[in-house]
Amino acid sequence: MGRTLDFLPVTSADHRRWVERRLPRFLFDYIDGGANDELTLAANLEAFRRLGLRQRVLRDVSAVDTTTTLAGEPAAMPLALAPVGLAGLMARRGEVLGVRAAEAAGIPFTLSTVGICSLREVRAAAAKPFWFQLYMLRDRTAVRRLLDGAAEAGCTTLVFTVDLAVAGLRQRDVRNGMLDGGLRGKLFRAGQILRRPGWILNVGLRGGPHHFGSLVDLVAVPTDIQASRVWMGTQFDPGVTLKDIAWLRGIWKGRLLLKGILEPEDASAAVEVGADGVIVSNHGGRQLDSVAPSLAKLPGVVQAVAGRAEVLLDGGVRSGLDVFKAVALGARGVLIGRPWVWALAGSGQSGLEDLLGTFRKELAVAMALCGVNRIGEVGPELLEVLEAAPPWPAAGA
Repeated sequence: MGRTLDFLPVTSADHRRWVERRLPRFLFDYIDGGANDELTLAANLEAFRRLGLRQRVLRDVSAVDTTTTLAGEPAAMPLALAPVGLAGLMARRGEVLGVRAAEAAGIPFTLSTVGICSLREVRAAAAKPFWFQLYMLRDRTAVRRLLDGAAEAGCTTLVFTVDLAVAGLRQRDVRNGMLDGGLRGKLFRAGQILRRPGWILNVGLRGGPHHFGSLVDLVAVPTDIQASRVWMGTQFDPGVTLKDIAWLRGIWKGRLLLKGILEPEDASAAVEVGADGVIVSNHGGRQLDSVAPSLAKLPGVVQAVAGRAEVLLDGGVRSGLDVFKAVALGARGVLIGRPWVWALAGSGQSGLEDLLGTFRKELAVAMALCGVNRIGEVGPELLEVLEAAPPWPAAGA
């Protein structure tokens, strides 16, 4: 099972180190890795490190309040759990644990189209509506069925991913055999799994069924997750345009957020066809390598949208301090992906709840020491650009 670590995980980086010794390599790499040389993955983190905070003193900060609203719903802090595919392979029924932890923390949870747990299963575990993430599939009938399922599950917000016209090249997934559907790949993955007996018992044997829960009615062999991944790969539609967004807007009655926007012109166009919000995101560095960090693109998008829709940010957020920085640059809130899965995979629901508690405490302390009491008071005047980023762990941390 690997050498036991001599600390209890607290931060995102702690949880990453913790879970690296608990997940089979191909699953850890799937969450941890980025596209090509992972330059954008590193740049997402570097962008936050280069922003400093201005500490303000002699201010009355006796009533710090981190609450806000996201997509029209109250949230305990400006943070939501991003959609992460295969989360149910990282922890036993991972999406169910994720929605429960999010509810305990008072923040939104987003279920991925390619989550292991189905819309129905997550709805049964949830006490209130959650968000659903959608890819535009070539089969528009399948899209309608997914939207119907989301509506039946009580989802109020649809997160539509627009930056996956084609899948990015994630070389880690090639090196570890995850993309090899042949005998060699199966044997390679089996060897990695056998080194993680804890995962075998908790997730492999007790965590089934292992398939894309919301797609079981759409794929020929839903019990074969590799075959389902191949089918999903054929369904990504490189021909999606603004007309398709308008079509989607016409049939989805809830809130619509477009995820994967980086350029101001694209943000304006999204709002013009009916998006209620945009999520500034480069897919966590998992799609186009060498594209700019999300944080660097945030101010331009905020200016272009000009209050006509909410602007959220995804990519590189690892702490409550990062949440503060994104809000100061104009984001309504942020989404986190890797950190919540690291915590869940290594320490279960309680570990994720602890991490979210750490985020909120870090945010509250930053607010107090920068002299503000409300999220609405956090602005760019509380930031400064550092000449050089401080020393930090490796890119994935």
